[in-house]
Amino acid sequence: MPFDLLIFKKIKDGNIRAFETLFRAYYEPLCRYAYRFVENMETAEEIVQDMFYVLWKERETLQIITSVNGYLYRSVKNKSLQQVEKLKVRENYRNRYAENPDMETFTPQEELEYKELEQQIAETLYRLPERRQKIFRMNRMEGKKYLEIAQELHISVKTVEAEISKALRELRDKYNSIYD
Repeated sequence: MPFDLLIFKKIKDGNIRAFETLFRAYYEPLCRYAYRFVENMETAEEIVQDMFYVLWKERETLQIITSVNGYLYRSVKNKSLQQVEKLKVRENYRNRYAENPDMETFTPQEELEYKELEQQIAETLYRLPERRQKIFRMNRMEGKKYLEIAQELHISVKTVEAEISKALRELRDKYNSIYD
């Protein structure tokens, strides 16, 4: 059994020293990795700290079979992308509000509903297969056309269309299940 998996087994059993060993070994590299996505060290550190908090909190039910290293980096990547997504949504809202300052402001209830919906959308997007997620982001967040995406990813335009349709269908299904 690889060293990291042995440490993780001890962590699952509640061994705080094993957790501290894992934390010390991975904290700085994971912060640098998160920084590549969020471009802010304070935010990167918060992401990594939150990931370790969740790891400890859910240690008994967590299933890591092949690689602790892979799990940690994948978790940090997903949390970083979620953070970037939230920032883009907020920036888009600010830009729209700046263009139209007469726009009505949200009531506290509407603000809460908006944040909940934003979170549900982000969670649904991160459950998508990686390629579908990337294609959807390139189109919806970066504003790239289907042809640009196809050329950049070396796939057909039909594949881009299909992936966008599947992503939208999953978002619609999630949205409908929330508000039914």
